[in-house]
Amino acid sequence: MSLGALGLGGWTFVLEPGFLLDVTRYSVTPPKWPAGLELKIAIIADVHACDPWMPAARIQRICEAVNALKPDVIVLLGDYYGGTDVMTQAVHPDEWGEAFSTLRAPHGVFGVLGNHDIWHGPLPNMPGDDGETVTRTLRHASVRVLDNQSVRLVKDGIAFWMMGLADQMAHRVARGRFIGRDDLDGTLASVTDDAPAILLAHEPFIFPRVPERVSLTLCGHTHGGQVDLPIIGNPFLRKRLPREHVYGHVNEGGRNMIVSAGLGVSIIPARFMRPPEIVLVTLGTPAIA
Repeated sequence: MSLGALGLGGWTFVLEPGFLLDVTRYSVTPPKWPAGLELKIAIIADVHACDPWMPAARIQRICEAVNALKPDVIVLLGDYYGGTDVMTQAVHPDEWGEAFSTLRAPHGVFGVLGNHDIWHGPLPNMPGDDGETVTRTLRHASVRVLDNQSVRLVKDGIAFWMMGLADQMAHRVARGRFIGRDDLDGTLASVTDDAPAILLAHEPFIFPRVPERVSLTLCGHTHGGQVDLPIIGNPFLRKRLPREHVYGHVNEGGRNMIVSAGLGVSIIPARFMRPPEIVLVTLGTPAIA
């Protein structure tokens, strides 16, 4: 019994959060997606940089793995700062920013901020600056931060939009209550033609409000439950989200969302049955020669 508990603890607190890395692949063709446009998007979410769980050297290896996938676009979905102050040391923005500066994709690297990036500094017990340092670090690393903004891109002569939503939990006003900076209507209004649009949003809470106009919503925040108990799942997340919105590909009436399990840890330094992952989404199919 003691050896079993020791082995389970080693897996949950050391091996799975600190060493495993999956590449999870999805193929999605949303309604009205343009024929002949194949778009590969690599997702990095919830890095939560801190020692010993997510040191700068590991972030660099993750970036190398993402580059090796040869995506058309790379997106970063927030929570770069550490999410736990249990047995950790800070990894500062200049360290993880240097790793992100090595990311390469022909149609760009885009990012949004997460709640931890706004709430505090590199660790939860450190004072924050309302996300200014994270934003500056990302821009210095050639990551285009989309803060209720959109950008029009073209691949193979076919246009598409990348949209980025500001954080939905930016300001805590009471226990379990938040005021966000997100402006979905304003972000949608910045899209000026009928080309397909992809929405980046740190939290998946917004999804019920996302219209069919958006081809795909990409989210992080949940860590896929982080500790995914058999049958039960994660009871804490279920208080705020439908279980099907916690992880993976969601298709509701033709509206599509993918929620990444992310890479780091938050609150407790543990993962169980939900290993860190890079996500590669392939949208559509290539043109027929």
